[in-house]
Amino acid sequence: MPHPLLPSRRFLLRRSACGFGMLGLSSLLRAAEASDPLAPKKPHFPAKAKRVIFLFMHGGPSHLDTFDPKPRLIKDHGKPLPFKRPLTFAEGSTGNLLKSPWEFKKYGQSGIEISELFPNVAKHADDLCIIRSMVGDSVAHGGATLQLHTGSNTFTRPSMGSWVIYGLGTENQNLPAYITLKPGLSHGGAKKWSSGFLPAAYQGTAVGLGGMPFEKISEPIEHLQNQGLTPEQQRYELDMIQKMNRSSTARWQNDPELEARIQSFELAFRMQTVAPEAFDISKESAATRKLYGLDSPETSDFGWQCLMARRLAERNVRFIQINHDYGPGNEVGWDAHNELIRLHTRTALQVDQPIAALLTDLKAHGLMEDTLVVWGGEFGRTPIAEAGDGRDHNPYGYTMWMAGAGVKKGFIYGATDEFGYYAVEDRMHIHDMHATMLHLLGLNHEQLTFNYGGRPFRLTDVAGNVATKMLA
Repeated sequence: MPHPLLPSRRFLLRRSACGFGMLGLSSLLRAAEASDPLAPKKPHFPAKAKRVIFLFMHGGPSHLDTFDPKPRLIKDHGKPLPFKRPLTFAEGSTGNLLKSPWEFKKYGQSGIEISELFPNVAKHADDLCIIRSMVGDSVAHGGATLQLHTGSNTFTRPSMGSWVIYGLGTENQNLPAYITLKPGLSHGGAKKWSSGFLPAAYQGTAVGLGGMPFEKISEPIEHLQNQGLTPEQQRYELDMIQKMNRSSTARWQNDPELEARIQSFELAFRMQTVAPEAFDISKESAATRKLYGLDSPETSDFGWQCLMARRLAERNVRFIQINHDYGPGNEVGWDAHNELIRLHTRTALQVDQPIAALLTDLKAHGLMEDTLVVWGGEFGRTPIAEAGDGRDHNPYGYTMWMAGAGVKKGFIYGATDEFGYYAVEDRMHIHDMHATMLHLLGLNHEQLTFNYGGRPFRLTDVAGNVATKMLA
């Protein structure tokens, strides 16, 4: 006689694959290893940072209009570029030099100049380490976005978040170690958070997608518990499924994909009790909600992501990515090939207050000391105009910034030329940025390797140098 709590195998599989189980299954498949692949691991040396929050500005914000003022562009506005321009994305529609339509002012004791596009972030000038000498290898969004996320613009490689989890594991076994909020599917898609050839355990978990209203993400997560069954009954169901799956793994000689599914079922079971609380912002104070701009249609969406980043950081999620991506009300992101004034004004408004709120809130919760915040897009923009009042792609010299654990505060690293086209001082290639980020996490980028296809691979490929000048 069958056990009274034991339904059919088909019913078990169907019930266990529904709801939050699918999130864990699709995004956090784990590899076959004797021990938990996500167990905490010691860094190579004492770390400054325990976690990363990466704020990805999809489309390529103009460094010349945000964090890298160029008086020469004001002086020579409308004149031809006095040197041969490199390869650009829009070869046929570029024009003469274009000054920034926004005013720059000095802020804080550091006196760092920041555009009026970011009045709230500017109040944190003394917390920022602004890198004005970033360099990439691709003038197209697809290759540049992949290189920023994976270190390669031509091959499918593990994402930087996956490398971090591979190197350090996680301190929270009940939530994914690597979460990306509302990522876009264009320009690389899931490759931006993929584990590539690393074991599936290290893949990022995508929560929502770009353009999806945050209410449609948070509300379902808040009701993830399997309705109608007690935790004991759920545990019994899962144990029976796992017993059958373990039998299959032995038959299939420890197939890593099947083992990954087994591990993901366990994570999904644990997440049912933890994730709803983590994503429930209803208990946040009115002041906190206002701080992040949740009371405004312009800032509420990205504000929710920034607030969730702080909440996930509190819960020791190791790598958190938030995405300002293409979507309704933001059709082209930061990709202002024309209408620079209209598009950058709108886009900066959407992110400025939430980012400043995140920095303020991380400090208030004592998280800034061991959290590394990284801001940037896949490239910058050209000093010459496109289509009248736009700017083309520029990977030859642009800006990103870091704040928090281990970096100098109120500091400018590197410089572009007087027109803002090329990095000319302390050039920081994306490989160097990745090497520096890993260093702050206590990882030697040359030692963080994985053997695949007959040779060792690493996030920084065969390059990368730690930017020691910007380290606190």
